[in-house]
Amino acid sequence: QVQLVESGGGLVQAGGSLRLSCAASGRTFSSSAMGWFRQAPGKEREFVARISWSGGRIYYVDSVKGRFTISRDNAKNTGYLQMNSLKPEDTAVYYCAAAATRYSGSSHNDYNYWGQGTQVTVSS
Repeated sequence: QVQLVESGGGLVQAGGSLRLSCAASGRTFSSSAMGWFRQAPGKEREFVARISWSGGRIYYVDSVKGRFTISRDNAKNTGYLQMNSLKPEDTAVYYCAAAATRYSGSSHNDYNYWGQGTQVTVSS
């Protein structure tokens, strides 16, 4: 069992940066793949980025490549999403998720545990 708590969201101007954190409790986090998803009002939840248990495999949705960086510190049971060059279209609630496996896909169905979400708002 893994419990996840996101933090670091907020209001930022276009072009700015935010760093989201995902604090995990539970002894299996270090062996779990992790992902970040987002959901804008009126839209479906969208995959943003994922990272394997060791950090060796990382994938991003095309719209954030070159701007966002996913990482993790298993010693701290924490995952991160560094977001640079933010755009108004990045505005959404951002969720971290953990899988029950070491590697995962880009579907929300690949993840077993979810945080409560943190709001990111980018003003133009």
